[in-house]
Amino acid sequence: MAGDDRSFEVLLAEGGSVPVDGWDFAWFDGRATEQRPSWGYARLAAARVADPGVAVVLDLQTGGGEVYAEVLERATLLRGSHPAPAPLTALATEGWPPNHALATRRLAPFGAEVALVEAAPGIPLPHPDASVDLALSRHPAYNDWAEIARVLRPGGRSLSQQVGAGSNRGLYEFLMGPHPVGENDARSDANLAAGARAAGLEVLDLRHESTAVEFFDVAAVVHFLRKVLWTVPDFTVERYRERLRALHAHIEENGSFVCSSERVLLELRRPAETN
Repeated sequence: MAGDDRSFEVLLAEGGSVPVDGWDFAWFDGRATEQRPSWGYARLAAARVADPGVAVVLDLQTGGGEVYAEVLERATLLRGSHPAPAPLTALATEGWPPNHALATRRLAPFGAEVALVEAAPGIPLPHPDASVDLALSRHPAYNDWAEIARVLRPGGRSLSQQVGAGSNRGLYEFLMGPHPVGENDARSDANLAAGARAAGLEVLDLRHESTAVEFFDVAAVVHFLRKVLWTVPDFTVERYRERLRALHAHIEENGSFVCSSERVLLELRRPAETN
């Protein structure tokens, strides 16, 4: 076996063996980079949590709780600067049991209650009507706008960072062939906003940015595709071995593989009730 083939096989095995629990991407340091959107989701979310009128905050599909913990830590410092802010109740949901266990441990210092809830159509949130001041989500796999509207109190808000239509298109098309992004994609800006409005929510802010993603070896690609399952839904190393070999050759020749992620910031509000 040639030296390049040995390197390829070693990298495949490495990328296939890394645990995929949680949303901690520290393993990618030095192996892949992703540009962050300019709005700074954690900073914005912390500012919303720190609002003196927010008493109950719910993080949907929290993963391992990594981002939510950062938000709550930032918000704790900000809330300390307000005179007598409302006591904060932190809630979260997560549907994958290994991540649920991680989130429960990570968010315990904030007194957060993490409910095990599948993120799928028709699965209700285990929270009473009009009980939440602020709903957060970062890269949710699924948006149930009607349930979000139901649990928000009148005047309550939702802030989310969404994975937009065509995110990492360059990567999945390299592996799967052309997949045009159509107007009917549920993650297009227009459809995200339309879905929220159909549930009775007001769209306060909608922003979209394309950000650069760069992979420096094929192990990082394999780990990414195992972790972010919706990029190539039927991904396995064996199924895509030959395309991964071609991608490995591309990286060896060019130094990296570059594509782009699509990110959408969406802020919503349940209208206040009027007499």
